[in-house]
Amino acid sequence: MSKPTANWEKVGDKFYRKVQLYTAVFDQDLELENYNVVGAPYSGAVAAQSREELTERVTDGLQWDKGTIKGLGWSEDEKLLVVTSDGTVRCYYDLQGDFIPFTLGHGADEHGVVSCKFYGTGFVALLGNNHLISVTSYAEPRPKLLAIPPTEPVVSWGIIPPAYSLSRSVEVILAIGATLYVVDATEAEDRNFDAGPFRHISVSPRAEFLAFYTDDGKVWVVSGDWSEKLSEYDSRVKTVPKDMQWCGSNAVALAWEDEVHLIGPRSVATKFYYDTWVHLLPDIDGIRLLTNDVCEFIQKVPDEAVEVFRLGSDSPAANLLEASSLLDQKSPKADDLIQLIRPSLAEAVDTCIKAAAHEYNIHWQKSLLKAASYGKSVLDLYSSDDFVDTCDTLRVLNAVRFYEVGLPLSYDQYRRMTPEKLIERLTNRNEYLLALRIADYLHLPASQIHGHWAQQKVRVSSDPEEEICSLIVKKLHGKPGVSFEEIARAAYDEGRVRLATELLNYEPRAGKQVPLLLNMKEDTIALDKAIESGDTDLIYHVLLHLRKKLPLASFFRVINTRPVATALVESSAWDQDRELLKDLYYQDDRRLDGSNLLLSEALAQTDLHASLDKLKVASKYLQDSRDSAAVFQRQAIDEAAKLLRLQEQFEKDLGPRDPTPGGTLTGQSFIGLSANETIFQLIRQGHYKRAQKIQSEFKITDKSYTYIRLRALVAARHWIELEEFAKQKKSPIGWEPFFNEILAAGNTRVASVFIPKCTNLAVAERVDMWAKCGLLVKAGEEAFKAKDRPLLEEVRSKAGGSAAVEIERFLGMLPQGKR
Repeated sequence: MSKPTANWEKVGDKFYRKVQLYTAVFDQDLELENYNVVGAPYSGAVAAQSREELTERVTDGLQWDKGTIKGLGWSEDEKLLVVTSDGTVRCYYDLQGDFIPFTLGHGADEHGVVSCKFYGTGFVALLGNNHLISVTSYAEPRPKLLAIPPTEPVVSWGIIPPAYSLSRSVEVILAIGATLYVVDATEAEDRNFDAGPFRHISVSPRAEFLAFYTDDGKVWVVSGDWSEKLSEYDSRVKTVPKDMQWCGSNAVALAWEDEVHLIGPRSVATKFYYDTWVHLLPDIDGIRLLTNDVCEFIQKVPDEAVEVFRLGSDSPAANLLEASSLLDQKSPKADDLIQLIRPSLAEAVDTCIKAAAHEYNIHWQKSLLKAASYGKSVLDLYSSDDFVDTCDTLRVLNAVRFYEVGLPLSYDQYRRMTPEKLIERLTNRNEYLLALRIADYLHLPASQIHGHWAQQKVRVSSDPEEEICSLIVKKLHGKPGVSFEEIARAAYDEGRVRLATELLNYEPRAGKQVPLLLNMKEDTIALDKAIESGDTDLIYHVLLHLRKKLPLASFFRVINTRPVATALVESSAWDQDRELLKDLYYQDDRRLDGSNLLLSEALAQTDLHASLDKLKVASKYLQDSRDSAAVFQRQAIDEAAKLLRLQEQFEKDLGPRDPTPGGTLTGQSFIGLSANETIFQLIRQGHYKRAQKIQSEFKITDKSYTYIRLRALVAARHWIELEEFAKQKKSPIGWEPFFNEILAAGNTRVASVFIPKCTNLAVAERVDMWAKCGLLVKAGEEAFKAKDRPLLEEVRSKAGGSAAVEIERFLGMLPQGKR
């Protein structure tokens, strides 16, 4: 096994290594020099765009025929962005050809897109009039125009992502003429560089450094804040390179057709030569070099690897690796080396673990981990967490680096991308088994994997729909977190409505089922699912959708067989849409309910004629009904209408009005009163015959009428009419109510007139009545007639003056001891 340093190159005081990732990448007959090639971050997928053909092959299996492509790039989560000359953008959110389109606007269709620059979450498009359009989010694209730069031709340009710019918005560096401009959302600033024109501009992954290629073949590297020129490298090549990209944040790579210069700090460089055209695919910690024959990765050698493998290294980690090798050879010198580095053994173990994590070669991964294991076994106390984590990570990385998978992630890329995102990438590539194994190995949820598999199954399978549904349900049974709604939506998007409906039966969340069912025009199923959920808001949502969509009769037919839906429609319509409620009652032949609704509206009317009209319609609703309740209701409605008409007449004939034209009543209005209240007001105002007419018309009993008349006369203080009552022989209500009502009104004289007529009362009660009227002599006389001495003595105790003398006389006329 060759030493790891065999592929190292020293650039200044730093080492860089070129790792061969894959061979035979493209077919030999593919002329890669005629393509623009871009790679997704984190060693992701590669897209190749033909420079010559209008119909362009962008990814495997994707044929492009929508115009000339002017921008091709990737997001950090491996979405492919394709921008055409007229400003149309397609965001391919998976690797299966599915996309979301949007347009740039801002004159892009008129002036045309010249080129685009992409970063992790957005991109900037340069138009033919030098205007710059920025899109900062692929999830919610909102193209915005940046500040207007000068109109002179743009030689080259680059961008600083918002995450690394000082302004926290995207910044564009334009090479115009001999100088550079920095353009953001508010201004276009001239940086007063006079060494141009600059043929290439490149920004390091975190924008710590900027690189510029001058017209005379030199590379300038300046600090990200433009304050310091750090180095200047002379390529000594007369032709301008095809590309210039950063290799991580440590070096700059220049590429001609088959030659690459890697420029490190202090303007030191090394050169790589190829037999065919080479493309540069930059990444966060290095750069991929792609030709027809080979894909290689150049990166700065990690410090831990240098410490272990550098020729002549006597570091504790290097000695630990050597001790482990000697131990395999059963050499006693292994223990001598361990004792030599014993004070730094923990540090050596850490270094070997980290070096193993960064290593691509499996042999050296194992050697370093074995050395670390040997070292920590000697230590009395050492946490194995980092060792275990690194072993887990390397198992994952080795699996995805395999050529059949094709994700040659570095350790730093993996840590930055996260395992969850790696699983997402594998899932998008339909690498379901590997994704599931990694998820299980790392104890991560697998619901996204299962869901993606099922969605692909419904998209591409040619099996009968029953078999597809059965297979999906069987495979996903007991798998937590899987959304059957998303699977059903994928089926619906493919035109498989019946399959989508079947799959939705397995979605436990009604809130997910119902919207898709409505989209699928499965309205009645959606309503049933909403009702089953018991969620009134969800039921209302479906009902509102149906009400807008269906004719009224069809809407009623749908809800009539569903009592819950009917009840909710009634409840909401009572407050918001009475006309709908009337139609519902009419459609269902619910005459009594419809009549009640009209009756409530009649009572709410302020205009008499409107009330009468409502009552008339309410009565008509019930005219053909034989139901006893309806018959009684109709009779009551007719009587209410008759009473209103009488009240209207009383209002005209009797109501006192103010003197203005069309004056209103100044006294009590009759409109809206009950029959009893109407009689009360008529008697109070002295209209006895009209009151009797009401009694007769509405069959009010003599007893009720007498009570009303009594209270009305008392309220009006018509004492003479009340005394006339006393001349009658009988009263339907007796005479005690007369006494009580009149006495309560404060007229003891008239009240006393009715005491002698209360013959049904006991003596003591009549005595009390006389006393309440202040007629104690009369009270005494009543007690004397009854020969009730104790009662008479009680009256005497209340009397004074001449009344007391009179009562004393009554007592003297009674025999002693006589009651």
